[in-house]
Amino acid sequence: MQVMALIYGDASRWDAFSTEEREAMYKQYRAFADDAGKAGVMAGGGELASTRDATTVRVRDGESLVTDGPYAEVKEALGGYFIFECESMDQAVEYAARIPGAEHGAIEVRPIYVDPAAEAAAS
Repeated sequence: MQVMALIYGDASRWDAFSTEEREAMYKQYRAFADDAGKAGVMAGGGELASTRDATTVRVRDGESLVTDGPYAEVKEALGGYFIFECESMDQAVEYAARIPGAEHGAIEVRPIYVDPAAEAAAS
């Protein structure tokens, strides 16, 4: 089963980190990603740019509405993600709990939808 672990955190906290604190956090993330990769669980992942760089697209009545900025005003913003290839949701939750951001933010774990018709057509 593939799952996506979405990393939410308070962006103002990250902005307040010193260079040394940021490098220490990146070191923790690199160690986690290396460990998950060696375990064969890591299928992908990445850090997202700041919500200041976000653009939101909505379609209403056939018209595209494009707004600069994040989708909503929230204290915790989506900052990155990992894609895990796990045997169970329990295993995915175990790895999500090891993501460094879980200590000061939240990690949302969601299965990636697999379209049965598309899978059958690919076979």
